[in-house]
Amino acid sequence: MKRWIILTLPIVVYLLISWTGPVDGFISQVKNEQINIQTALKKEQLKDEALLAEIKAKAKEMEEAPVNAVHDRVWKAIPGYNGLKVDIDQTYKLSKSLNNGQISFVYEEVKPAITLDDLPPQPIYKGNPNKPMVSIMVNVAWGNEYIPSILKTLSDANVHATFFFDGSWLNKNREIAVEIQKQGHELSNHAYSHPDMAALDRSQQYRQIERTETLLRGTLDVHNRWFAPPSGSYNATTVKTANELGLKTVLWTVDTVDWKRPPSAQIVSKIARAVEPGSLVLMHPTEASRDALPGMIAAIRSKGLKLGTVSDTLSEERVRDDRETGGQ
Repeated sequence: MKRWIILTLPIVVYLLISWTGPVDGFISQVKNEQINIQTALKKEQLKDEALLAEIKAKAKEMEEAPVNAVHDRVWKAIPGYNGLKVDIDQTYKLSKSLNNGQISFVYEEVKPAITLDDLPPQPIYKGNPNKPMVSIMVNVAWGNEYIPSILKTLSDANVHATFFFDGSWLNKNREIAVEIQKQGHELSNHAYSHPDMAALDRSQQYRQIERTETLLRGTLDVHNRWFAPPSGSYNATTVKTANELGLKTVLWTVDTVDWKRPPSAQIVSKIARAVEPGSLVLMHPTEASRDALPGMIAAIRSKGLKLGTVSDTLSEERVRDDRETGGQ
């Protein structure tokens, strides 16, 4: 037995020596693969850290502070405007997933500390000058024959306006009002019988606003926010009374004065000259404004301004630009 062991031992040793080379090679290969993986992971980690650092560095430069609503001595209440900041986490996730070497910024809006609702009741003549948007206000108490043409122009241009209805007109013209509503326009309050609001006492003013508000809700299921006093006549009682009914008093920045029947070219020229970010443009369903409306829209857009309802223009929400819609 001992002799057998002695005779076989060299064979075992030889076999062990013969297999050591391949085993060492395998172990060495595994170790190299581990090193390669760790190196790749480290590179990816460093790349991610560099991406995040770059996003944070650029994010600060791209911030825009929100603008508070204020009381202006001339223009009275002016709404605020949301600020803008980079959503770092979402920007990092999106940019990493795209993996194209570029940063695709994701933004979020920052609300102002003071909004219109925080100010005492005051009339509003314009939107925030930082907001590149304009509204067309159509005060309706007469002029039915021009409304279809005005609606077609607005539809063709993909513009939504705000129509302020006189309550007595609405009571007689519900079908027309429904058609205006169907086309996506905003509907609001223009008192009931087109009175001189400043000449009325508080109870009379309340009744004028409340009657039309009841019609808007009952006839059209409109939950309104705005009151436009007829002929722009108001006093402190008007503003407070409208506020009691949940409405803010709105006037205008630029008046077409279309009731004087000026040439349409004159109206367009006035709009082109006077309109600016935040403007509220007043018109009525007249022949002059009907003919001027295409040129008015073109003049507003030529200044890089968007058109929206009064609610759109007076809100704090930003008008989205190339950055906020995915631009670099």
